[in-house]
This record gives sequence, C-alpha cells and structure tokens, in this order.
Amino acid sequence: MPKSLAFGPFRLDTDTGILFHGVEPTPLGQRAVALLALLVEQAGTPVPKEALVEAAWPRQAIEDSNLTVQIAAVRRLFEQLAGGASWIETLPRRGYRYVGPAVTAGGGDPTVGAAARAILTPDKPSVAVLPFSNLSGDPEQDYFADGMVDDIITGLARINWLLVIARNSTFTYKGRAVDVKQVGRELGVRYVLEGSVRRAGGHVRVTGQMIDASTGAHVWAERYDRSSDDIFALQDEIAISAVGAIAPSLRRAEIDRVKRRRPDNLDAYDLVLRAQLDVDSGMPEQVTRALVLLEHAIELDPTYALAHGNAAMCHHCLFLRSGLQEANRAASIRYARSAILHGQDDASALTLAGFSLGMDAHDRNAAFTALEAALAISPSSALTYILGSVVLGWSGEAERAIEWSERGMRLSPFDPWAFAAFDAQAMSHLLRGRYDEACRAAYKSVQANPAHSITYVQLAAALAKLGRLDEARAAAARVRELHPTFRYGRQFAAVNCDPALAECLGDALHAAGLPE
Repeated sequence: MPKSLAFGPFRLDTDTGILFHGVEPTPLGQRAVALLALLVEQAGTPVPKEALVEAAWPRQAIEDSNLTVQIAAVRRLFEQLAGGASWIETLPRRGYRYVGPAVTAGGGDPTVGAAARAILTPDKPSVAVLPFSNLSGDPEQDYFADGMVDDIITGLARINWLLVIARNSTFTYKGRAVDVKQVGRELGVRYVLEGSVRRAGGHVRVTGQMIDASTGAHVWAERYDRSSDDIFALQDEIAISAVGAIAPSLRRAEIDRVKRRRPDNLDAYDLVLRAQLDVDSGMPEQVTRALVLLEHAIELDPTYALAHGNAAMCHHCLFLRSGLQEANRAASIRYARSAILHGQDDASALTLAGFSLGMDAHDRNAAFTALEAALAISPSSALTYILGSVVLGWSGEAERAIEWSERGMRLSPFDPWAFAAFDAQAMSHLLRGRYDEACRAAYKSVQANPAHSITYVQLAAALAKLGRLDEARAAAARVRELHPTFRYGRQFAAVNCDPALAECLGDALHAAGLPE
C-alpha cells in the first residue's frame, strides 16, 4: 500500500495510521482507519465484508454490527468535515465501496511517515492488569473497583524483574469485552490479570484470574471475601498471589516488596480516588474541582503523600494554563515538598512531586532525585519516565529526553499522557536540528491531545523550521484559540527553558506569527 493516499481535503498516512484533514490529524480510531485505507486504496471497486473485517480485526470472528459501527464513524467524520457522508456506498449483503473524490497515491509526507513499531513481548515476565468489573450494581462504585486495580498495579510494579503495563493503557479496555490473546499482542505482555469486585455494605468479594496471553490458559485464579476494613491487606494479597503465579520460586524478600505503607485514613483514600480523573485531565476547570477533594483529604490525613502530589500537579496546571499566577507556582512547590516528605515509599507521589519541582521550582537536581527514587521503588512506572522526559526536554537534554519518553511509551502504549512524551520528543529533535522528526512527533502529540495548546506550539515551530509557513501559521492560530494570552517568552521563563532551545523555538515561533 502507498505511504500516503490523498482525496478531497483528506490525506491518509498509512505508515502512522493517521487521517489528516488539511494539516490537522482527525480523531478517527485505528480500526476505522484500517477500513478506510482498504476502501480508498480500492476506490470504485466493491470490497467484501470479509476483507474489511480481516483488515480491522485480523483473525477474529466478530458481529457485522462492529463493522457497521466503524463505517458509520468514518461517514460521520466525512459529513462533519467535508459534507461527504455519501462517499462510502453500502452494497447490501456484499460489502462497501468508496465513491468519493479521486484518490492520488504518493510516498507520503516525510514529516509523518515513520511506521509504528510492533510491540514485541519482552524476554522478562510481563503483565497487564485489566480493569476489574464492578458487580455491585451501583455505577458510583466504579471508582472503588478502579482503585483496587490501581493498588494491584502499583504493588506489582515494585518487582524489579517484572514489566508491568501502566493503568493508563490497560484502562482503555474498560467496559469492553476483550480477547485476552489480543490484549497480549496489543500491549506486548505474557500475562493478563482480570477480575471483578462486588462491594455491599461492609463486605467485599473480589475474584481474580491470571491468564497466559499466548495460549489462553489459566495460570492462577482465586476468590476473596473480606470486610471493607481489610481492603488494603486484600489488595496486597491479590498482588502477591499474582506475582507468585508468574514465578513460583520468587524469593520471600521480593514478595515483601509488594507491601507498602497505606494512608491511615480510609476516607482520605476515598477522596483521592474520586479526584484522580480530574487531576489527570490537565484542564483548569477540572483540576480546580479536584483540589476541593484533595484539600479535604489532606485535612483528614496531613501525611497522605499522594494527595499532596496530586495537589501539586493541579497547581502546576493552573500556573501554566491560567495566567502564570505566582500563587499557583508557590502552591505547586509547597505541595511537592510535602509529597516528598511524606512519600519516601510512594512512587506516584514522588513522580508528581519531582515534576513540579523541576518545572515550577526550576530545581532539576531535586526533581531527578525524586524521579530516580520513584523508579527505584517502581521500575515500571510509565508516568515517571513520561513526566521526566518533559523536564529533560525543557532542560535541553535532548537525547536523554527522547530515551525517557520512549521508555514511558513502551510501558504504557496507550497512555493519556502520551502527548507529553511526544512533546518532549518534538522539542528535543528541534534542538538537534532534526526538523522532520520533530514535526512527526508534534503531529502525534496533536493527535493524542488536540485540546492542549503546547502540542500546537511544537507543531508550529517544527513546520516553520521546515519552511512550511502557511501550515505553521495555521498551527499558531490554534495556539491562540486555545490559549489567548500565550506569549512564548513568558512561557519559556515559566519553565526555565534551556537558552539554546529557547532561541531555536523562539525564532521558529516568531516566524509562525506567535507573540513573544
């Protein structure tokens, strides 16, 4: 198949699996893109349903409704962006046919052409913990089941020899019926842990099973009935049992690494679980809402490190995205220091604290003391590598930033923080004069988080460096739309940007039309 297929206002890059509308990547999913690629490549020719299913769901038996849903998504996108709902014709009982604008094939845009790497199963034991089903009959209890899985992942990640996929990737499967073998292929793991939680009154029942993803065979299964008061011991027990199923000869000392200090107050723990999604959004309105819960959690348990770390991240977001107010920067630093003080054995708290110290306190030494301590506790912490890559990127440590971002993406291939890893890559390639690679990473960042202005900052700079000024100005216009008060000089000062990087980015952003 050609690397690039252009039709109407669209261009489909078959290497990256991204459909572009002009210079903007669209949010079309991987299966829909696979179907579209086959239809457009065979424009004007009927494509049987069987061929389409094999393209998007290789070697799987699926209901026709799955194909119908994906085709509908493509038509909806065409209608919204180009009035082209009729470009894909239904052939009853046969298949579909592309009948839209003429298609031209090419070698692809060099800025967006790198083939995605296959995720290979590593040599060492590897595991993905899928979201547990909430069988309580109350959707409001979802957060509790999710918190159970979070703690199991965190416990497993403390085992040095075990590669554990981050929850941000495994939770993309939430609410979906999954084929464990397919999950193993998509995430590159040997084992998959799945289960369910039923919570009623003061009682909890948890079931778990470990499956060999290569064969589908059950390695381990267990059911636990406990009171809610014993929830932390239960989480440890499940994590220990799962690890023991992978390596029966595991030494007792390594099993004990799974156990860790817990917050003293269960209500505080509950509040942090409820705040987590809003913290992770990185959007000012949501993090403001999260701060109310986190501050209450800290009132209940002043030594709860993860509550302090999340609060630091909230204030970091408000500082950079809500006017660079000094009060937010100071609060970010204050909460980060508290997280480190109380979280010497909490990798998540140390990661968030290290990021805030590096970005807001401009203390890169303190930042990496915390980040490296987090990795010593939890070697499979994808977020540590991703956020660390951002600090390295703005510090001008280009090659190390790229290395850390790639490690983070390997541990969590579908991470919602992927845009940050791609941003780190984009600015690092720019600094080294690799403008094609910078543009490619920036496009991926935009696709991963089209609501974040910094992704378009990197894209505008990369396009300007390539001499594609019309496209650079279009990206710059998107920056101003998302962040009307953006001034690159102020932004560089806020994050203590490396002088050489500031000069490189500044020249490009000036050419793209962004104000200093």
